Amino acid sequence: MDYDRRCFLKRVGAAGLGYVFASAKTMAEPNEPNATKREPTKLPQVPRRKLGKTGIEVPCLSFGGMFDLMNSQVVLRKTLQWGVNYWDTASAYAGGNSELGIGKCLKANPKKRKDLFIATKASYAKSVKEVDDLLRASLKRMNTDYIDLFYGIHGMGYPSQLKLTDELKQWAENAKEKKLIRFFGFSTHRNMAEQLMSASELDWIDVIMTSYNFRLMQDPQLQKAVEKCHKAGIGLIAMKVQAKGATAKWAGQSVGLETEKDKKLVEHFLQRGFTEGQAKIKAVLNDERFSSACVTMENITVLTSNVASALDKTKLTQADMDVFGEYAKATCSGYCAGCAEICESALPDMPYTSDIMRYLMYYNNYGQQETARELFASIPADVRNKLLSIDYSSAEARCPQHMPISKLMAEAVRRLA
Repeated sequence: MDYDRRCFLKRVGAAGLGYVFASAKTMAEPNEPNATKREPTKLPQVPRRKLGKTGIEVPCLSFGGMFDLMNSQVVLRKTLQWGVNYWDTASAYAGGNSELGIGKCLKANPKKRKDLFIATKASYAKSVKEVDDLLRASLKRMNTDYIDLFYGIHGMGYPSQLKLTDELKQWAENAKEKKLIRFFGFSTHRNMAEQLMSASELDWIDVIMTSYNFRLMQDPQLQKAVEKCHKAGIGLIAMKVQAKGATAKWAGQSVGLETEKDKKLVEHFLQRGFTEGQAKIKAVLNDERFSSACVTMENITVLTSNVASALDKTKLTQADMDVFGEYAKATCSGYCAGCAEICESALPDMPYTSDIMRYLMYYNNYGQQETARELFASIPADVRNKLLSIDYSSAEARCPQHMPISKLMAEAVRRLA
């Protein structure tokens, strides 16, 4: 049955919160007093795509768990009703409470494991031993015997992390043989074109999770790297799909729907029948080289809206993509594109510049204040202490996005320290 976004939202909206809670009740834990044997209402399922050479089909919209899932069990169970059975997490997310939340769900509903595609990441691992330790910790936290997709490098910054040794490759092969993982890959949100181009030459990378959105797709070098990975059969997962920047408020100025550029973007897509967020998801899904768009969805409202976007079969037109392109160009100074090598070449003594702008993005636009502070605190103290004394003018001059780096570093110290 063909559900367009209006019919879908109308159906959910007509049922209201009673519908949501009734659906949650039908999937209540067996030990809950309100548990019932009644089957949940069958809902339309999010379309699926092949995940590169793995041959596995995954939903084109995947659930990002970069928050505490211990108290978000209703959201987890609801994703399955829409067919959003690809859950993405990491050992470090919410101090481990993201994985623990998945484990809580699987402990209550062990039969659901076979219906899930779970991905997690070896956060902060600096050796193969640490990768192995983190995998085993993740298995225990999530009450599962295996991980479908394991990102052995979380946030890869340099291709050398893959090329320096065959030890990680051998570890991945052994983990597959032991059936601890099904597929292996890495995630990256800095120097993405370089990472993808390098990985495309390897035969042991199954999947890459990379930042990709309407802003980043304007980069011809990234497009070439995406195409090369696609031709090599590497599965591609898009993250940072909403393209939220580091800048929410700085220098006393608010950034949001207060500018004419923002209003024009929102109005254009509302006239097309989409919210701004839905249009951003559709822009990524327009690129069929990507198997799935991974989006953090902390509540039923966001989940429902995003699912509606994925279910709708309307493709964005070239005129729509041109609107995104024009907006990306006009507002580029508020978004760090992750080209960290440019900052680092200008500031060799400050290799954390792009990372700090990403942490500020988590703080300002993702509601991840504690995570942002924890990440900032992981930077060596001597580096943090000199942030306000560095001259960033050379990095600002080279930045293709024209980021106000000096002001952003000052804001980071003020908000994250």
